[in-house]
Amino acid sequence: MKEDYYEILGVSKDASAAEIKKAYRKMALKHHPDKNPGDSKSEDLFKKSAEAYEVLGNQEKRAKYDRFGHQAFDGGGFGGGGGMNMDDIFSQFGDIFGGGGFGGGGFSGFGGFGGGQRRAKGSNLRIRVSLNLEEIANGCEKKIKVKRKLQASGTTYKTCSTCNGTGQVTRVTNTILGRMQTASPCTTCGGSGQMIDQKPEGSDAQGLVMKEETVSIKIPAGVEDGMQLKVSGKGNDAPGNGIPGDLLVAIEEKEHPSLQREGDNLHYDLYISYSEAALGASREIDTVTGKVRIKIEEGVQSGKILRLRGKGISSINGYGKGDLLVHVNVWTPKTLSREQKEFFERMAEDENFQPNPEKSDKSFFEKVKDMFS
Repeated sequence: MKEDYYEILGVSKDASAAEIKKAYRKMALKHHPDKNPGDSKSEDLFKKSAEAYEVLGNQEKRAKYDRFGHQAFDGGGFGGGGGMNMDDIFSQFGDIFGGGGFGGGGFSGFGGFGGGQRRAKGSNLRIRVSLNLEEIANGCEKKIKVKRKLQASGTTYKTCSTCNGTGQVTRVTNTILGRMQTASPCTTCGGSGQMIDQKPEGSDAQGLVMKEETVSIKIPAGVEDGMQLKVSGKGNDAPGNGIPGDLLVAIEEKEHPSLQREGDNLHYDLYISYSEAALGASREIDTVTGKVRIKIEEGVQSGKILRLRGKGISSINGYGKGDLLVHVNVWTPKTLSREQKEFFERMAEDENFQPNPEKSDKSFFEKVKDMFS
């Protein structure tokens, strides 16, 4: 089971953004690989803290994590920090590591950070996947055709002449406080330290070609409309020895013809006749796992809610399944034959046809309260 991100950084769940950033900075300084060469435990803590900060340091991702936990970023890769490598960490958190962030000079020599070469990352791709309620309830695997930029066969690179392969250019400026030195990514090579040497015909200026590829996407059970999954490394390639971008998959939930979703619970409107309400009946209804037959007790009242436990949606947090709530509605006929009218007129004064609710017959508001409890 994955550790809690708040516990990794040693902050409370109501910590401010500044407190989270400060805690991560402290962890990164303590466990930085350059300070702990060969220490696999420190390297692991360094990666864990970076993963935690990528989520908690982003307001939108933090809100998803607070609501769904680690499930919001697992199972095919929601847009979280799972599986981060050193290049991801150093490229994404320049505000934490860069510019003398550790008391001047920074670190160097690990994963190309500091004065070394920085690996460029390819651009992300975004697609939308429509799922029906059955696929959402049970989880599924989708194979999607994606057009992405890939490095063309035969493309070669050479060291950038502007930055000499470092990926950075240094500028010295004279100010009233003295000489100030700043470093920024090389604009010639985009920070990769490499330039195109040779490229085949048909490729773009970066030696990339557009190709269609089938990508398999694992959809975890319980996703919701608007959620975004991340498939690492399935975006556009980066030039040279760069890191491929990611494929971001937005979830779109299709409307079901008879079931309405509310969180992990489902609602079904069942209409029955006067005769079925009085005599009882057996009816077949839809669920996300197929049709099931339920029994309607004789004398059932309109508005009765039948709860089928475990017939709802699987919780994305792994807390089991929701329920299917069947709302019984007694259908009142709009037109009656002469014989039918005469029957109801005779029954109008019959005591069995007079409303006589028992204490066990809850009001509408009590039913709503129970439904949400």
